[in-house]
Amino acid sequence: MKKLALTLAVAATTIVSLGAAVVPVSAQAQPAIVIRTAPPPPRMEHVPPPRRGHVWAPGHYEWRGGRYAWVRGEYVRARPGYAYRAPEWRERGGRWEYTRGRWDRDGDGVPNRMDRDRDNDGIRNRNDRHPNNPGRG
Repeated sequence: MKKLALTLAVAATTIVSLGAAVVPVSAQAQPAIVIRTAPPPPRMEHVPPPRRGHVWAPGHYEWRGGRYAWVRGEYVRARPGYAYRAPEWRERGGRWEYTRGRWDRDGDGVPNRMDRDRDNDGIRNRNDRHPNNPGRG
């Protein structure tokens, strides 16, 4: 037991000294990564033509091995009744918090096949170039 406690203490000290920490945000949420340095600006990437039944997950930076690493965008299979939320970095009090990409319930209760605004961004699907991505109109 003492060995485990010592190992955990050393691991926590190492993580904090690198400027990162894993912090539980809430009981049901995934742990968040908190970094002291801002992520680099997002890279421009070519978005391939749309694929039926898929949603574009844009490229983003993740914190790996004590530094930022670029993860290329990709198409992920769409989930009926859910909206994809892309990973993001947010600044809070001089620290940068990372939230993983996730699927959230659509929320409006209308099945996607009948929904006139699937991503709830205020633009009707027929006028929306990216009807499954709430961050792009």
